[in-house]
Formats: sequence, structure tokens, C-alpha cells
Amino acid sequence: MNLNTIVQLRHQLKECFTRGADALFELADALSCESAARSLPELSLSAVFRRKWPSVYAALEDGRIESQRWSKVWTDSLLASHEGHVWISLDSTSIARPEAETSPDRGMIYVPNLPHAKKPVSVGWQFSTMMLLPTHRSSWGAILSQQRIVSSQTAVEVAIAQLEDVRPLLPDTVRLLADRWYVTGAFLAACQRLELEALMRLKRNRKLYRVAPPVGKRGARRLDGDLFQGSKPETWGEPDQQWQGLDEAGKPIQVAAWHQLHFRQAREIEVTVYRVLRERAKGTRRDPVESWFCWRGPVPLLLSEVVSTYRYRFSHEHTYRFLKQDLFWTKAHVRTPEQFERWSLIVATAMNQLVLARSLGQASFRPWERRQEAVTPRQVRRCMPAILAQLGTPAQAPKTRGKSPGRAKGTSVAKAKRYPVIRKPKPVPKKRLTSA
Repeated sequence: MNLNTIVQLRHQLKECFTRGADALFELADALSCESAARSLPELSLSAVFRRKWPSVYAALEDGRIESQRWSKVWTDSLLASHEGHVWISLDSTSIARPEAETSPDRGMIYVPNLPHAKKPVSVGWQFSTMMLLPTHRSSWGAILSQQRIVSSQTAVEVAIAQLEDVRPLLPDTVRLLADRWYVTGAFLAACQRLELEALMRLKRNRKLYRVAPPVGKRGARRLDGDLFQGSKPETWGEPDQQWQGLDEAGKPIQVAAWHQLHFRQAREIEVTVYRVLRERAKGTRRDPVESWFCWRGPVPLLLSEVVSTYRYRFSHEHTYRFLKQDLFWTKAHVRTPEQFERWSLIVATAMNQLVLARSLGQASFRPWERRQEAVTPRQVRRCMPAILAQLGTPAQAPKTRGKSPGRAKGTSVAKAKRYPVIRKPKPVPKKRLTSA
């Protein structure tokens, strides 16, 4: 992608900002190139942000961004410059806000990597992200859609809405990768309705069923066949396909497949279940010996491609880490969830600009960094000030104005309203019928 194409894209992108467009656009540019900034006021000191620091908070508070139009602009441009197979992934992440009592719509969230003595639970918001995955595992994931999961919604419901919005913009050969909590009847039905091939991780104890037997002599026809459950080897039977080979590290690997299975929540959708066995694995949570996967598609996935295909999804986790550590996605202190939604789109804009700038071939290396390895987003970000100087900006220059008179003497500051934490009720277990 050349400079002229990126300039045209930046003009289309600015049209997605319907209010406070100039300040929001310059804030995204400042985030793209200021690697030393660690707060919103420090971003206002960037050379590309020509306004004062109050304009940062004013833009996040009063600005408006059309998220669907934003997704369309980025999806069209990113797919035009993408090479190889098109893989997309869906996942959700937590934004902890345990002490923000004045922020509404906070719920209970899962927080990983906490000490074993603490419960991995906190208070905050959740966001669902759809990414265009790179051809090699790295932090170069491009964001196609970013939405907040409202406390009255689930991650699966938001993911389905994102798929319905973006699917018309994707090619027919696109494939979806997702984690195990997306294997639900509603999500599988959405993938079939949208004609999406999907490979998802599967919990070992999930219950699936084979095709129901034909009608017998008496009684109603059975809706489900025999049980199939990964945690019960006696329900497996003989696999329909088997394959043995070596993985990318040269270690032996075994893959078995069972076809024509279904979930009770979506009987009309046939899936294929894969069991991956790596005998030389460590047996830890990050390096398990046994893994289970679920495939939905008209044609089963080749057994030799199951592991290599799902490994594309790890780029989603690496990109999340870069967004939170380098682009300090979680460090912005704003009050309302709507303000954080705008900040999330600004962070996604900065990330996608780095993805496009990668094709220009400019990167800055530290003396201890190896030039033979693949370029990282952090190295490209160091060259963004020079790249933005060549591209220019569609944002208009700020107009000078006088100083604000400030708050009148004798007026008191109103105390901000406090909001309780929203806790979802636990599902009531079904009572079992006992014979008398």
C-alpha cells in the first residue's frame, strides 16, 4: 500500500467522526506515534496534536464516532492489502474498573493471571473484538469491529451482532476462529446462516450426540442418537478419521475426527469434533497433552491442518497484549462507558494505522534488537512521526480563543453520582423428577 492510498483512507476515516472529529483524529495520530506517553494529558503534548490538553477529554466526552461506518472503512482497506488466506477471530477481554464508583454499568468480570490466593474476579467492563489475523503469529492483528458488552448482554450475543454487520464485507472463503465459550447453539446457527466456516476450541466435558436412529415400531422418533463426550472415552467409539504426523516443532502429534455430531441446542447443525493428542507436551494449562476442537462447515477440515489452523488465533491474544501494554488501552481514566467506547475506537484506529504503515517498510531498531526477525508494531511505531509528516492530516487547525473565566466564586462542585455493581443472577437449577 502506497502513501496516496493511505492518505485517501485517512480522509474517509475522518468522515466517521461526526462530532469532535479534528480532536479525535489528532488524538489517534498522537497515540500512533507517541511511545513515551503514559497518560491522556501527555498525548496532548505530541506535535501532531495541535490542541491543548482539555481538548482530549472534551473530544472523548462530547465526540461521536459511527462505529458501523468505521468498521466498513477499515474492513475494505485492510482486506485490499491483505495477502494469503483470510482468517478472522472473535474474543472478549475485560477492562478492570474496581474503584470507579461513579462509572455506570460495571459488572463482574474475569481477570486472568492473578495470584493463586486470589479469586480471578474483578469489577469493570467487557469488550468484544473482531480481528483480521496476520499470516504469521504475531501482534499484527487488525481490528475490524470493537464493541462493548453491555451488562444485559452476553459475549455471544455481541459477537453474533458483529458477524452480521461485517459478514457482507468479507470474502466467501473467510474462516472464523473462536474460543470454547462461543460453542453455543445460537452461535453455530449464526455461522450457518451467514455461511461461515468456523473452528472453535471445545470443552472436554461438552455433550454431543450422533444422528438419531430411524423410527422404531412403537413410540415417537428419538431426537438424539448416542452420547459423545470427550471426558467419557467409552462414548467415543471408533473415529471416522485418524492422522499421525509432526507439528511445527517436529514433535509427534495424533489427530482423530468424529463426523456428523450435533449439540442438543442445535440439532439441525452437524459438526465435526477433533481430538488432538501431543504426547510430548508438558501437560500444563498452556501446553496441554489433549485438546478438543469443533468444526462447522460444509466440508470437514483436513486433520493435518487442525493444529496449524487454530494457532492463527494466538495472534489475537498477542494483539490484545500490545493494545494494553503499549497503546495503554486500559490506562485511560474516563468516567462513562460511552467515553471508553470512543477511546477504544481511537486505540483500534491507532493499531490499524500501524498495520498499514508496516507495508511502507520503515522501522526503527534498538541496538539489541535483531534485524533478521520479523518487524514488530513497536518498531514501526517509532517511525510513525516521520510517516505522519509525509501523509499530512485531514484535521483542521484549531482556532485561537480567549481564556475561560472559570468557575464563579461561591459555587460548589456537585458530587458525582455513585452506581452499584451489576451482578447477574445465578441460573436456577432444574429439579429432577423422582419416581415415587
